[in-house]
Amino acid sequence: MVALEIRELSVTLSGKEILKDINLSLEEGKFLGIVGPNGSGKTTFLKSILGIIKYSTGEVRVLGKSSEECLREGVFGYVPQHLNLDINFPARAIDVVTMGLYGRLGLFRWPSKKEKEKAREYIELIGMSGHENFPFGEMSGGEQQRISIARALVSNPKILILDEPSTGIDVVGQEDFYHLLKGFQKKLGLTIIMVSHDIGAVTAYVDEIACLNKILYYHGAPLGALDENVLERLYGKNVDILIHSDGCDKCERLRK
Repeated sequence: MVALEIRELSVTLSGKEILKDINLSLEEGKFLGIVGPNGSGKTTFLKSILGIIKYSTGEVRVLGKSSEECLREGVFGYVPQHLNLDINFPARAIDVVTMGLYGRLGLFRWPSKKEKEKAREYIELIGMSGHENFPFGEMSGGEQQRISIARALVSNPKILILDEPSTGIDVVGQEDFYHLLKGFQKKLGLTIIMVSHDIGAVTAYVDEIACLNKILYYHGAPLGALDENVLERLYGKNVDILIHSDGCDKCERLRK
């Protein structure tokens, strides 16, 4: 089944054209990486899929439905670049994860014992068993991102959408993070759509890659995104790409 079908998508915000004539199709259960320079419209693209931003022209269908229908039905799990939580607010890890159930619970009902147990199961799934009572604001960037993913997954979404989730995590931590996502893809049968600034690292983990800078320059097999012509059109000339090997102890710098 087709998870995502985008036809002739264009977005203009405050008189500025952000995305133009995007066409893209993604099968259910695939892991799509979206790359491009800063300001290329990657976050706008994600928010268009989620129905957060209204597009100017075109159509977005998710599992054959509109984004608005999918939002109401809990199809999406979303991990933004920054979780808007006051670091001084005394929220524990389990409190943050149960926030992912608020769409089902409503804002004014406390999670039940069963729902808290479900939150604990997802904390264990992300490899942080025993951390449920740790203060979220005192966790490392990598730990906070894992908790954010548990928050997105606890409502059992079909599509997980992540906006630069590895920002602020060191290189070795990034590789662990991508391995974690691959595990969720297989174990939970998720479709994953992830924006990343690191084309060199992400190509080793995704099934497909989309190169975006206002228009879609490339969509296909990951290694195709490292083609010299694609990189020059996407980023400009004299591009350095850092390719990470497994374990990241034999990284190779390539000049395109």
